[in-house]
Amino acid sequence: MGIGGLAMAAMAVVLVIQLGDGSSLLSVGLYGAAFILSGAVIEMSRRGRTRLGMAVLVTGFVLVLAADWWLRAH
Repeated sequence: MGIGGLAMAAMAVVLVIQLGDGSSLLSVGLYGAAFILSGAVIEMSRRGRTRLGMAVLVTGFVLVLAADWWLRAH
């Protein structure tokens, strides 16, 4: 639960920075998806599915960061 909470706080900081830079709505949406992902991982952890939650968290964040990089490149 702690790692999911830290990830959620980190995404909040990044989202505020992105909003300040005037980034695209799609990019902001990706960080919103990361918020939802962090919340889901916290709930999985509460239900005793910590390993699955960590796998979902890592995979999800890699996909969000890759999508953000791809959007910035194109």
